[in-house]
Amino acid sequence: MVLDLIKNRQSVRKYSEKHIPDEDLKKILEAGRLAPSWMNVQAWKFVLVKSQENKDLLCELSLGQNQVKTADALIVVIADLDAWEKAGITNFQNPALNPALQGENGLLIRTMEQVIYPISYMMLTAESLKIRSCIIGAMGNEITGINQEIYAKVKKELNMNDKQILSTIISLGYEIEPSKPNKTRKDFDEVVGLERIGNKF
Repeated sequence: MVLDLIKNRQSVRKYSEKHIPDEDLKKILEAGRLAPSWMNVQAWKFVLVKSQENKDLLCELSLGQNQVKTADALIVVIADLDAWEKAGITNFQNPALNPALQGENGLLIRTMEQVIYPISYMMLTAESLKIRSCIIGAMGNEITGINQEIYAKVKKELNMNDKQILSTIISLGYEIEPSKPNKTRKDFDEVVGLERIGNKF
């Protein structure tokens, strides 16, 4: 059951040396490809990284987070700002339908919102295959403005254009020692309201 996957999934940062079969990596990436997309914009690209050279480069970009270097594979999730125009959304004259009318910031927010869906789908698919993962968001890109020299190298290496932003890195691997889920979240009534915030469901 999907809810069980959600309950059991946790961020894992230490991986064994066991390799993930390409067949399973394709299943994870396919889950991302099939994720929901408003108006079918599909404002994303995925780059699978397996070489140690590129892992090291991405580790440097992400402030030396060791799981980036030691993961068996990485999925680099790229937000594609050009996707809206290619999908014909920019023909709409309503800013609620056409994020380009909201300015650069509005377009960026809507695009980053879109990439959340494939990220979630890919991580849950990995969990279903007993492959552990971790979301890496602290890194240099257009949003944080840090490590720009390294980021320029990453963009060149991954063949990214000026309209594409590195949104997230997902590290993937098998856990060294299986651990029990230790998920701490706010109480149900604290985050869920019936008709309004604060009303119990």
